[in-house]
Amino acid sequence: MTSKRETFTIWMKSLVYQANGCTVYNTTGDIVYRVDNYDKKGSSEVYLMDLRGKVLFTMKRKKLLAFGSWEGYRLSCPGINYKEKPWFRVQRCYRMIKGDLACQITVGYNKLRIVRLAVGKGAFGIMDIDGQIVAEAKPKQSSSGVRLGDDVLTLVVEPQMDHSLIMAIVVVYGLIRHRM
Repeated sequence: MTSKRETFTIWMKSLVYQANGCTVYNTTGDIVYRVDNYDKKGSSEVYLMDLRGKVLFTMKRKKLLAFGSWEGYRLSCPGINYKEKPWFRVQRCYRMIKGDLACQITVGYNKLRIVRLAVGKGAFGIMDIDGQIVAEAKPKQSSSGVRLGDDVLTLVVEPQMDHSLIMAIVVVYGLIRHRM
């Protein structure tokens, strides 16, 4: 967490040859997070790691009737067995409110949601229960306004938000949308 707004670039490609995943860069171009999935695209278990390969979150797909959800387990919490209690849960919403609601997120007792900000454009936001956007992702553009592709996003995270949690939620949303 930081006391100021942070901007990241997400490249929906793995740095590892023939692997699926994504790489996250900070504003100075340093890699801060990565996801490498050596199994298959759309795997049911994915790991969010820091630059050095330390696993920060394990995300697992859970089948619930016909829909399913994803659970995120934070591995750096002392005294918590990550196999027993998920840190967060993302449930895909099949009923759309004005076409913008995509997922509901539960983080302990807190509720968040992912909303589409521009249908068909790939932009989405993570909102808190009060409707305030705490993170926003949109297709990245060069300084001259050229879109860099569907697999490159700009992620802006508001102050006082856990960056690794936001990244884990973004990864799950990418998996739900079959982008990883």
